[in-house]
Amino acid sequence: MSEKIAIINELIRSRRSVFPDQLAAGQPVDDAVIREVLTNATWAPNHGKTEPWHFTVFSGAGLQKLANFQADLYKQESGPNFKQITYDKLLANPLKASHVIALGMKRSANPNIPEIEDIEAVACAVQNIYLSVAAYGLGGYWTSGGVTYKPTAKAFFGLNEEDKLLGFFYIGHVALPTTGGSRAPLEQKTTWVK
Repeated sequence: MSEKIAIINELIRSRRSVFPDQLAAGQPVDDAVIREVLTNATWAPNHGKTEPWHFTVFSGAGLQKLANFQADLYKQESGPNFKQITYDKLLANPLKASHVIALGMKRSANPNIPEIEDIEAVACAVQNIYLSVAAYGLGGYWTSGGVTYKPTAKAFFGLNEEDKLLGFFYIGHVALPTTGGSRAPLEQKTTWVK
């Protein structure tokens, strides 16, 4: 087995989500690393070379802006379903990361490309982010919580009505590693037709 194959197998199989409470708050990741991670993201496959991803990167004081925005929007739109614990979490979680990347999908102008294929391309880009973050020895987490599916949130992230916000990717140094991991046997999820 070649060295590259062994490296990619290990990287894919050892990658773990590292949640905000597991990140080392106050330990910034160099912006140059984040640029490399995002450059890797842009090499994801995408139909028609549309490159439908749009990343909004929050760091430093920007993390507080994100926290305030999502907490305030939640408070405005939750009505009688408002929960203080959710509000507090939306305010606190971004500050636990070094960087939070809003994951946007800019809808292709090409009518021959179905929307789902633009979404899938962004998901492939996010997998590249996950693997790159793991290769750098950092922690990362893709969340689709908070304001992700609220149409009124789109403009804050530079998205139009036809675009989609697909969540947020938290990046930081790991304080508490995620251990273990398992998958069902391949045979349970695979059908071979020969």
